[in-house]
Amino acid sequence: MTTLKIGPQLVGTGEHPFVVAEMSGNHNGDLSRALAIVDAVAASGAHALKLQTYRPDTITIDVDAPAFRISGGHELWGGENLYRLYERAHTPYEWHAPIFERAREHGLTVFSSPFDASAVELLESLDAPAYKIASSELVDLPLIELVAATGKPLVLSTGMATLAEIDAAVRTARAAGAAGIVLLACTAAYPAPPADSNLRRIPVLADAFGLPVGLSDHTPGIGVPVASVALGACFIEKHITLDRADGGVDADFSLDPTELAALVVESERAHAALGGSAVGPTSAEREGLRFRRSLYVVTDVRAGDEVTAANVRSIRPAGGLPPVEIGRVLGRRFTADVPRGTPLSWDLI
Repeated sequence: MTTLKIGPQLVGTGEHPFVVAEMSGNHNGDLSRALAIVDAVAASGAHALKLQTYRPDTITIDVDAPAFRISGGHELWGGENLYRLYERAHTPYEWHAPIFERAREHGLTVFSSPFDASAVELLESLDAPAYKIASSELVDLPLIELVAATGKPLVLSTGMATLAEIDAAVRTARAAGAAGIVLLACTAAYPAPPADSNLRRIPVLADAFGLPVGLSDHTPGIGVPVASVALGACFIEKHITLDRADGGVDADFSLDPTELAALVVESERAHAALGGSAVGPTSAEREGLRFRRSLYVVTDVRAGDEVTAANVRSIRPAGGLPPVEIGRVLGRRFTADVPRGTPLSWDLI
């Protein structure tokens, strides 16, 4: 399947880019800020809002051993304990209903990444139209099976994954009844260097699995996701914050509302620019064809005058002989009086 529906939108190969804003933990633990983010996403023109549905103890456990700490050199979260980070970043379950309600009031599609059965149960109660599996959970095939069994479309993020791991996830999702699958190319680094985006893998994934492919992007700005559209990305996910200066766990690699609005516009322009593969003038160039260069009489001449470089030149507009004919016309004689500004034709010389 190369096209599926997420909410009212068609998502897939050849469709307009589906732009999804990920709230993540940028609500900073404040429901009013979370709702303000929803409002900003709607105002930007983005198509969907995405959440992450977990509690700290459904994604990890409260242990402070070295394995449960982020490496000290990490740019954003160096040395942080996983449980404490997820305490700070999670979206409380009781916030989901008001967030879903606010999004739907705006006409936004709203869905989430569940991390365990309790999250799926909550999201099903809210009639989530689709689900996303985060990159780190791509290898959790029982979770994929559980989510796919809802019969909803499934978005699989492929950061860090090998082709074999992606294949196992896709097979599991299909067998469990997912109503369509989208793969997301992803570099699971936060923030991600643009040079590690490897956008050329987008058509590789599409060819390998026969599925629509998009991009989950953690690079700064909008350049990488806009470029991805040229490689066939039909789904673009970026994190959103009200203001990077306010902080937030993901603020450093999130877009602000103005940037998100620019992404919506520029990704649509990139899609429109793909056009077709025919080589030749387009309908938009019809007027431009009138102003190609051709040979014109540029001074008033009399019958019998010699054609010279001073009285015939290659200029704009079109209408005269092609410029390549200049060597054949120089030295001939005009057959009639010709006023300046007349396109040169063979019957005049």
